[in-house]
Amino acid sequence: MGASGSKARGRWPRGGGRVVPPFVFTRRGSMFNDEDGDLAHEFYEETVVTKNGQKRAKLRRVHKNVIPQGTVKLDPPCIHVDFSVILYEV
Repeated sequence: MGASGSKARGRWPRGGGRVVPPFVFTRRGSMFNDEDGDLAHEFYEETVVTKNGQKRAKLRRVHKNVIPQGTVKLDPPCIHVDFSVILYEV
């Protein structure tokens, strides 16, 4: 008997008729760059607020002038979440 769709060795049939590998080589980055070139998940700026004659410092999240990190290469590649296989150690 020949190998049918999901039983093919080393391949994963989730590409709409085409066979794709079960590995993920890139992912979307979750970090941001600011105008200084710093890389972080979130950026905050300290602002001084005067309330009843008292000065207080508060942190405000920065939403402007931040650029998403973009695509990040994974080294080593990961196995795709939808790839149904049982991994075990002998």
